[in-house]
Amino acid sequence: MFSNLISSTRGIPQNSDVPRHIAVVMDGNGRWARKRLMPRVAGHKRGLDTVRNVVRYCVEAGVGHLTLFAFSSENWRRPQEEVSFLMQLFMQALQDEVAKLHKNNIRLRVIGDLARFDDVLTSTIRQAEQLTAGNTALTLTIAANYGGRWDILNAMNRMLAANPDRHGGFAEEDLTPYLCLADVPEPDLFIRTGGEQRVSNFLLWQLAYTEFYFTDCLWPDFSKSEFEQAIRSYQRRERRFGRTSEQLVESIQNDKQE
Repeated sequence: MFSNLISSTRGIPQNSDVPRHIAVVMDGNGRWARKRLMPRVAGHKRGLDTVRNVVRYCVEAGVGHLTLFAFSSENWRRPQEEVSFLMQLFMQALQDEVAKLHKNNIRLRVIGDLARFDDVLTSTIRQAEQLTAGNTALTLTIAANYGGRWDILNAMNRMLAANPDRHGGFAEEDLTPYLCLADVPEPDLFIRTGGEQRVSNFLLWQLAYTEFYFTDCLWPDFSKSEFEQAIRSYQRRERRFGRTSEQLVESIQNDKQE
């Protein structure tokens, strides 16, 4: 299941001009609304339109995996009315969008600690995942009630439970299969909108060698030109994975000769 995936700390992953996997922190919905004297929830609604657009941009560009940070484990600290609206919006989006995703050959998956969601939402998530499981144009992953530290601790506990008689000596390869995104390539490109420049507990393990792109653009305004600018920035990066520039040039030349 994992044989064709190379850890960025254990080897040299496949590299190309088009990121195989893009991870996004969709920041700025509330500020977008406030600038227009609108309630914060209006920004979240508009942000959903941007999600639809970015999914399309990724398919058109040939990106295989898109992971969106929709609701962090720390977002429960927000005002209760906003949290309730986000849960309703998530439910409504699932009901409205899953058939369209399936029609367009897009696989949907949700990662995070779903135990805090109500049974109806959890059931709707599982039905959507089951319906789209065989689709291949793009894997759209929604991180909901997700935290990077939770992911690592959850993986560690599952690994220990699966190996009750083993005492120590675990390696990266032992833990990796229990992480939320174990079956997809590590993100090549991380995008954060809204002007902040931090990871915010998102994919802490998986972002080890990801290229970061920060933009002041608020998420509801993240257009195709903004997306293309992020891709161009990624294409200008020198992805060495611990090597020197000279080694990278030599590797590229050897690949061209083969």
